[in-house]
Amino acid sequence: MAEVTLFMANGTIHLHRHDLPDGLSLGPVVAVDTETMGLNPHRDRLCLVQLSSGDGTAHLVQILPRGLGGRGYDAPNLARMMADPAVTKLMHFARFDVAVLQRAFDITCAPVKCTKIAAKLVRTFTDRHGLKDLCRELVGVDLSKQQQTSDWGNPELTAEQMAYAASDVLYLHGLWAKLEALLIRENRLALAEACYQFLPDRCRLDLLGYDQQDIFAH
Repeated sequence: MAEVTLFMANGTIHLHRHDLPDGLSLGPVVAVDTETMGLNPHRDRLCLVQLSSGDGTAHLVQILPRGLGGRGYDAPNLARMMADPAVTKLMHFARFDVAVLQRAFDITCAPVKCTKIAAKLVRTFTDRHGLKDLCRELVGVDLSKQQQTSDWGNPELTAEQMAYAASDVLYLHGLWAKLEALLIRENRLALAEACYQFLPDRCRLDLLGYDQQDIFAH
């Protein structure tokens, strides 16, 4: 059961501590995002996982680790959903989120679709592929990034933090629909799918220290 529920203008937010409730299903395509203590998946612990089925409701799971080192997170329901081959995880910049989730739960997070990869494949007329830019231009939503650098490790999240975290998943389904149509139009959907299939392994390479070295280079 959600421990905190907020009703916002753009949707409903349920905050769960430690794990998703037993038996909760969010459908075959779930928008996913993470908040961490920083941008180094080797060092910075996972603090929050946001999920949405695209129905205007966001579920936030506040994660507390068993110990130091980034592993030992006790969230079996969440980990099971992230590893479920029948659930597609829809993300923006999935390379980071997949790496964080795989390290935290020792799983293969798949299948995955990434709106940032899609945008880079079809929106070659611009270098603006951030979620804020894409939501404004493709779905007409102006996201606030005011809480982006706040302390996500705080045990008591503010309403502003929760609203910010939810906004990162509430619009991903609509954004993906627009980008998928562009991928089809430009005949790049198959290429995008090949990239998505490689993402879990790309993240394993990142976690092994190959994030800067191109192993395909001469």
